[in-house]
Amino acid sequence: MNTHTLFRSERILSYAQITLGSLLGAAAYPLFLSPNNIAPGGITGVAMIINYLFGLPIGAVSFALNVPLFILGFRAMGRIFVLRSLIATFLFSALIDILPLQPMTTDPLLATLFGGVLLGIGLGFILRGGATTGGTDMIAKMVHHRFQFISTGTFLFFFDFLVICAAGIFIGTTAALYALINVYVSARVIDVVTLGFSGNKTCLIISPRWVQIKNRVLKEMDRGVTVLRSEGGYTGEERPTLMCVIGRSEIMAMKRIVREEDENAFLIIMDAHETIGDGFSGLNDE
Repeated sequence: MNTHTLFRSERILSYAQITLGSLLGAAAYPLFLSPNNIAPGGITGVAMIINYLFGLPIGAVSFALNVPLFILGFRAMGRIFVLRSLIATFLFSALIDILPLQPMTTDPLLATLFGGVLLGIGLGFILRGGATTGGTDMIAKMVHHRFQFISTGTFLFFFDFLVICAAGIFIGTTAALYALINVYVSARVIDVVTLGFSGNKTCLIISPRWVQIKNRVLKEMDRGVTVLRSEGGYTGEERPTLMCVIGRSEIMAMKRIVREEDENAFLIIMDAHETIGDGFSGLNDE
């Protein structure tokens, strides 16, 4: 596949993910969030508060509020990202208002949970497509560029917190508490969609018997091992660290090998959200 064809395929995939994400994320509003007055953070949350107070359409207000933010962030974020985000925001906002969907539940807790899951899936696909639906992301990056001590995550959390506080004032404290749950659920689902939900684990092993451990992992588990040249912080001595990615079912086998070779070894097992490479999924599987 030549470079031009690859670029075109990636662009088609990006816009397909943006379209699907906009459809799923927008559906969360008429199905779950809007009927139960659950205003998640971000500009759309502000639009929901305005809808509650004045009856203005959520999607139209959200788009109108986002446009100035995209204009401000145009230079900072780059033309392609802003263009994709503008398209995603338009689709997302328009679909909120025009999707002919009836509420699935009037139970606020169920609406909070299922709305958060559906919204998180939608926003996750939009992010995988290389876009966003909120101009606040761009402003957060601009603020961080100007004030390094304020991270983008801190700014976005603070903005969401203010929106939820406003929801508590204008809609009610119960609605604000449900909104907090919704924000948490959608954030976790976004992580799953963008980072993956594999059961793979990354193992780091520090032991003077690293050669024996490495050889047994290669032979008995048929897993690749990377030797990282590291140095003890206290002694200053070189202590090679082994790194290996394994499946969840292989954890006990790894522990057994390390224990049998060196019961005093230092073993760290961490989640590997997404593993791409030989023996796992490939880049072309994306």
